[in-house]
Amino acid sequence: MKIIDAFGMQCPKPLVLAKKEIDAGCRELSVQVDNETAVKNLTRLGGKTGLVVSVDEIEGGWLVSFAESDGAAAPAPEVAPVAAGASCTPGGGCGYAVFVGKDHVGAGDGELGYNLMKMALYTLSESDDVPASLLFMNAGVKLVAGGEQQVVDSVRALAEKGTEVLVCGTCLDFYGCKDQLAVGEVSNMYDILGRMQEAAKVITL
Repeated sequence: MKIIDAFGMQCPKPLVLAKKEIDAGCRELSVQVDNETAVKNLTRLGGKTGLVVSVDEIEGGWLVSFAESDGAAAPAPEVAPVAAGASCTPGGGCGYAVFVGKDHVGAGDGELGYNLMKMALYTLSESDDVPASLLFMNAGVKLVAGGEQQVVDSVRALAEKGTEVLVCGTCLDFYGCKDQLAVGEVSNMYDILGRMQEAAKVITL
């Protein structure tokens, strides 16, 4: 069994290293990590590849192991959901993604920019053409972790309509607000960029 020492590495590096080995044909693999975000992201990778994942505590962190199924039906690979009504273009992806990399819209007055962001998310939640993915990174994560209820309600309404909401785990850790995440799934650079690549277009707020 191949063992990857990913101690000290922030996501998505442990995820990328593991996926590279799996894509090369490795079916028995263990990854040593020292942060919970990496554990969660590696566990999701197992679901996408159909491999069985086990997590064991070790000194200084966790050992995430991948292996073939023991004969039981392997879990179906995860497929990114597409919001209802999302259109696809030939060779160009499906629907659209919205990237939120800060907690305000535009440059200028901070209060105005924050209010514009709230209005933008509310407007999206009221639309019949909702994004396939809503992606939060950097200061944008504060909108769904410790932000005000209006923002959370808008994002939750989008999720209920089929929008996949991914929130950068490294960013949540940096701002110290992971425990306050109110809506969305803790994710990583690898998956967030993947959703952008899969989309027919990407809107940045």
